[in-house]
Amino acid sequence: MTTDFGLVLLAAGRGTRFGPAPKLLSLLDGEPLVRHAARAALAARLGPVVAVLGAHGPAVRAALEGLDLTCIDNPAHGEGLSTSLRVGLDALPAADAILVLLGDMPRIGPHHLIALADAFAEGDPAAVVPLHDGQRGNPVLLDRRRLGADLATLAGDQGAGRLLARRTDVREVPMDRAVLQDVDTPEALAGL
Repeated sequence: MTTDFGLVLLAAGRGTRFGPAPKLLSLLDGEPLVRHAARAALAARLGPVVAVLGAHGPAVRAALEGLDLTCIDNPAHGEGLSTSLRVGLDALPAADAILVLLGDMPRIGPHHLIALADAFAEGDPAAVVPLHDGQRGNPVLLDRRRLGADLATLAGDQGAGRLLARRTDVREVPMDRAVLQDVDTPEALAGL
């Protein structure tokens, strides 16, 4: 059986811990953080890519210009991450499995996403998560067929992490440190 994948790039948050400037537009190696994540999603060639925008929507949309992805606005982004996840899932109704990427993780590459998809194909997990030094990271792969009803119940500023923590059918895949390297502060960006 083949799996139809879709990729959701979460890029709707305010990034308040970063300071007054929109963190997703901060440059790393001459390119906005969010564009690094988007290029990785596209380079994996696993399926359609949807970027969910919110707080800095017009500017993030401009940063993603020219890339072969769909930008969708989340008018409820202020209510938390769960709303952006739902908007992204709704935008990919034909996808059986969804890879969820965070726009502030510029060191994630296509090889991370492909490894998650390969691990999903090898068994029957409800989700596949990367693991580094015993800690779960991002991006994650979610089986919509098995998790769809539970994902619809998420509320507030939470992703699928708590939901997956309670399950025994989650596959963990060892990966490099990039799966833990999100950019929340200017210091974190400088560290990359």
